[in-house]
Amino acid sequence: MSTDTVRITEYLELDLTNVTWNCVRCSHVIGSAHENYKHGLKLYDRDPRTIYPARFEGAHSFAPDPTWCRIVEYYCPGCGVQMETEYLPPGHPLAHDIQIDIDALLSGTGNRTERPAN
Repeated sequence: MSTDTVRITEYLELDLTNVTWNCVRCSHVIGSAHENYKHGLKLYDRDPRTIYPARFEGAHSFAPDPTWCRIVEYYCPGCGVQMETEYLPPGHPLAHDIQIDIDALLSGTGNRTERPAN
């Protein structure tokens, strides 16, 4: 990670020079940091029953109902690392869960803490 990047999650960083989201693992440029990073990722819209199979036969099987819940997995297009997972109702738009004040970071007024050199 260069000094012009800010690590946001385990596999997501913000490149302040190019104002882009990047994969920490392979440095793949995911997209503009002004947009939702999830739009630049590969996604797998899973049937929740593939993860949580029915425990019993019948209506009360303890398996999630796919008409009420879906599991969306997000992967880096460059290296394939799984970056995020979310549970959403079918038809719900992708969650916009990270909003960074980029202008504040670029102007130096953002609340950044110094990191020790590696």
